[in-house]
Amino acid sequence: MSRPAAPAPPERRCAVYTRKSTAAGLEQDFNSLDAQREACEAYVRARRGDGWRLLPERYDDGGFTGATLDRPAFQRLLEDVDAGKVDLVVVYKVDRLSRSLLDFARVMERLGRAGAAFVSVTQNFSTADAMGRLTLNVLMSFAEFERSMIAERTRDKIAASRRRGKWTGGPVPLGYDVAGGKLVVNELEAVVVREAFALYREEKSAFLVARALNARGRRTKGRLGEDDVRRPGPRWTKVAVLRVLKNPLYVGLVPYGRERHPGEHEALVDRETFARTQELLKKPAVRRRQAGRNERYLLAGLVRCGACGGAMAPASTRKAGRAYRYYRCARRDREGPEACGARALPAAALEAFVRARLRECSLAPELFDQALAAFEARLAEASEALGRERAAVAKELARLEADEARLAAELERGGGGDAPAPLVARAGGVREELAACRLRAADVERKVALAAGARGDATWAAGVLAEPDAFWGALSPENERRLLGALLDRIVVDLGGGGIEIVFAFGALVAGTPGAATTAHAAPARGGEAVPRVAEGAA
Repeated sequence: MSRPAAPAPPERRCAVYTRKSTAAGLEQDFNSLDAQREACEAYVRARRGDGWRLLPERYDDGGFTGATLDRPAFQRLLEDVDAGKVDLVVVYKVDRLSRSLLDFARVMERLGRAGAAFVSVTQNFSTADAMGRLTLNVLMSFAEFERSMIAERTRDKIAASRRRGKWTGGPVPLGYDVAGGKLVVNELEAVVVREAFALYREEKSAFLVARALNARGRRTKGRLGEDDVRRPGPRWTKVAVLRVLKNPLYVGLVPYGRERHPGEHEALVDRETFARTQELLKKPAVRRRQAGRNERYLLAGLVRCGACGGAMAPASTRKAGRAYRYYRCARRDREGPEACGARALPAAALEAFVRARLRECSLAPELFDQALAAFEARLAEASEALGRERAAVAKELARLEADEARLAAELERGGGGDAPAPLVARAGGVREELAACRLRAADVERKVALAAGARGDATWAAGVLAEPDAFWGALSPENERRLLGALLDRIVVDLGGGGIEIVFAFGALVAGTPGAATTAHAAPARGGEAVPRVAEGAA
């Protein structure tokens, strides 16, 4: 009697994933991705008797680093795994999947939830048993260690170059251009740099220097656009002036952390002038008292100047022992009255006007039913835009990390500190871009968190306004500011003719002109400038 035939093994659908960190060589007929796929396909065919079946879909990422999971083909693969279309992910080596142990653990968890497994062809193990998982973790630890060593070597090469006085990339300072990986003097811009130092010796105020440079038609460093056309830089501000005055490059030194090393480039100012300027900068400046985020300023961050479109920041002054609060144009503060002629506005008067308009609106409950629905629609649109921005930043981050690794390898081959200056400059520039991109990624995540919090604030605000008589006058300053932040998009103040516009977060608009209670009188202040004072009874 013959034995019954053994049951056929269950079918396991296999997806091959390939990756290459750089795009170099991908144009060839048979490249690295093809070689990886060929080895994986041969491995799957050898396991045909175990029910393994190769899926025709290709998952190839060329020019993407393994330091991040944000790769188009890999994300498509994970979506197919979640959809139950893939049973087994096959790669040539473990680090093709990821170079980060934390990311790898997350991927394994996701595969496990979908009931899928993972196999590395050349390392001959899988996640099907405990020993395989242990080995994978050890290998991933070494891959992450290797990546950290590459980054450390890049930092060492840049440090060595800076200690030898070489330019290592980044934003080119005013007064210089880059040629052959070195800083060369731009004579037209050098005049402006020397002018800034001379003006500061006379004025002893970065704000006044910025005003003088703008009055003379001087501009900050221009930038090349994508069309290779150089465009003039923005107007001078106090921050831009201080950036020039504190930069040791202008005295012929190359900074590295707290170290200063003689540079290969020509100095634009002499050491005596630079040292005297630093001494002047260390002297404490006499400033008006700034209120900042004081909870008494209920409209902080919401008020806009109708004359120039800039923000109006909270500020205060004291006269005869009494404090006066007001909102003043930030652009006027930075660039002087030539940039914007808007006068400061009494804070108490403006806040009373906004409260009165909101109370009138809150008596119409249907308005805030519509408000909540419109706010939800806007928030959904903003969340979608943030999702696109997050994906774009992740792609850019992956590209820069791949460039950093490639340049680190080239520097290693180029002999460290003896590497060609253009190569060192490119590596430094990529590191600068990478740092900026990481800051941008953090900012996107902050915006995502703020959007989530805004949804809760909108719901709370609608609930509060459903019973206006119960909450008016009962909210703490902190909660009143939270309410205004949830309801309002901006408050545009143009007392030169446009009055005051209150723009709600859901698009509705209330316009008006303050009455007698918001009339401002001029009280003398330091420096001769008039400071608006709230009229009698306006508080």
